[in-house]
Amino acid sequence: MTYMRRLFVVIAVLAGFVSVGCNASGRVVKPGVEVLAERDFAGLKGKRVGLVTNPSGVDRYLNSTVDILYNAPGVELVALYGPEHGVRGDMYAGDKVADTRDAATGLPVHSLYGSTRKPTPEMLEGIDVMVYDIQDVGARSYTFISTLGLVMEACAEKGIEVMVLDRPNPLGGNKIEGCYVEQPFNSFVSQYRIPYIYGLTVGELAWMINEEGLNRGQLGNQEPVKCKLTVIPMDGWRRDMLYEDTGLPWVLPSPNIPFKDTPVYYSASGICGELYGFMDIGIGYTLPFQVFGATWLDPEKLKARLESYDLPGISFRTIWYKPIAGSRKGELVKGLQFFFTDYEKARVTETQFYVMQAVAELYPEQKAFEVISGYGLFDKVCGTDYVRKEFSKRYKVADIVEYWRKDEAGFRKLSQKYHIY
Repeated sequence: MTYMRRLFVVIAVLAGFVSVGCNASGRVVKPGVEVLAERDFAGLKGKRVGLVTNPSGVDRYLNSTVDILYNAPGVELVALYGPEHGVRGDMYAGDKVADTRDAATGLPVHSLYGSTRKPTPEMLEGIDVMVYDIQDVGARSYTFISTLGLVMEACAEKGIEVMVLDRPNPLGGNKIEGCYVEQPFNSFVSQYRIPYIYGLTVGELAWMINEEGLNRGQLGNQEPVKCKLTVIPMDGWRRDMLYEDTGLPWVLPSPNIPFKDTPVYYSASGICGELYGFMDIGIGYTLPFQVFGATWLDPEKLKARLESYDLPGISFRTIWYKPIAGSRKGELVKGLQFFFTDYEKARVTETQFYVMQAVAELYPEQKAFEVISGYGLFDKVCGTDYVRKEFSKRYKVADIVEYWRKDEAGFRKLSQKYHIY
């Protein structure tokens, strides 16, 4: 490891839920919060500490990072900061998070998903080090990494050090898909000029944000602001690992990401899911993001059409289900459940575009952009309006695939500078 990497890397972390297991090699990846504890909380002792976290911030035994730091000898944890869903996970997707106090510790909890998404100077008063420990999902549109960047910016402005406890990327460290975000489509669901699947751990991404000035021009910022950053790396993680390979338990980082493989399916259907009124993708059912369905379609026909495309690494099965929540609650939805049979070969994010193409071919009256009331969030999560404008002309993936892939090779080369593992 180079000197520069040693400068930014210090220890290792991860997260979980269910029972503790092992990967195929019999090892459990060691999360940063555990390595931090093994190093006797070096860098935090004698300092007033703030913590940005949620329920996914745990060690392998499901001890919360809140409680670990609160009880750590010589560490003074003085404030908590809640992203979307809150510190203890008691807020649903999109719900505003209020300032409050943590019932277990009595510490003040400042909301970063309410009236402000960037910590105010008042919120940071008296903080010496800000610790960030949240399980990432590996997709650009998930808001936790946007929170990370705004925390880094606010701390830089106050001269406060940021310590990121690293955790695995559930999509692995090799998969990169999607075009860069283009202005004016920067938003809280597409804050950085990175591909949709970026193949970095949260610690590596933090390092990249800091060194590449990725906050420049984002959300009104004109100049990048660099913070003093320490990344505590994981022990035992490899770039070819999916979450199931880590041997760590999975704690859902938000309500609709309940399983360790849900982040993969989120990346395959979540963009399409922003077209409200088009397809059901399982939110409100037991398979969030792993189905495409509607009350009006013929699952067998859709399956046959998608299989005719000979898409690598993916298989489909027909499914009928009734959501227990949401706009289609109690209705019989007919569709497909999909599986990635060869993750390395699969073009994960392009799955949803092929579904949109197949529906347009089979049901011309149900074309995606002609049956919805708005598409602003679709453009934001795509990071561009090019996909919508070009695709809606003929509903052919061939018309957008070159554009969707155009930045992947360049980012792969750039991001290698920030690989810790």
